[in-house]
Amino acid sequence: MGLRSTLVVMALLLSGAASLKSQAYFSETGELPCHFTNSQNLSLDELVIFWQDQDNLVLYELYRGQEKPHNVHSKYMGRTSFDQATWTLKLHNVQIKDKGSYQCFIHHKGPHGLVPIHQMSSDLSVLANFSQPEINLLTNDTENSIINLTCSSTQGYPEPQRMYMLLKTKNSTTEHGAVMNISQNNITKLYNVSISVSFSIPPETNVSVLCVLQLDSTKTQLFSPPCNIETIKMNRKESKQTENREVHERSDEAQCDVKILKTASDDNSATEF
Repeated sequence: MGLRSTLVVMALLLSGAASLKSQAYFSETGELPCHFTNSQNLSLDELVIFWQDQDNLVLYELYRGQEKPHNVHSKYMGRTSFDQATWTLKLHNVQIKDKGSYQCFIHHKGPHGLVPIHQMSSDLSVLANFSQPEINLLTNDTENSIINLTCSSTQGYPEPQRMYMLLKTKNSTTEHGAVMNISQNNITKLYNVSISVSFSIPPETNVSVLCVLQLDSTKTQLFSPPCNIETIKMNRKESKQTENREVHERSDEAQCDVKILKTASDDNSATEF
């Protein structure tokens, strides 16, 4: 039996090790702790140290003070570094596919061969921050003051729970839900999400619309900048003058400004944004 097979068999014999929770962000560095106290003050020359993933693929091996890259699986090649001060393996450029369980094993190389002396398991979870939700105006039904909006957020993980819009007036807040469209990149495994919502604007009312992305069961939420919708009532002459000029009014803090212009003599309206 070769050395690599011997190490794997001995590793499997170790049991009862505690499992730690570890978290890393996409494309950044994660830490896989070993928590070895080294109470006997053993030198690295006396130890064989290695980390394996849940498929028994080797991330890193240190054999009596010397790194053994030829035992490392290709998916981890050049992506790890060992912090001797903390007995922690750092996994660089973390990807979504790196989430899972890992084990650190330490063996003492004595006169009678390898003796397992320590094992530590850790569960690595990977997160990616979604972009701030963004509201965009699709189309509008000027006669009925119906606004059609979309909201999107990209490049996040894990899959969020839901997305919805809040329509806020001076006296009320109304939630408008929709089926969340979800797509996942085949390579990065990151998610893009979006919704489309249509709703009518109450007459002579200024409205602020927010898009909310609920990330998880802890109610963690991301909010879009507001989309402000203003209903302006004017006479027919003012309405005609407004139609013949460009209007460029946008709040620095608002994501979109929509103005619904209503003539005093009838219910027809025009929308500017």
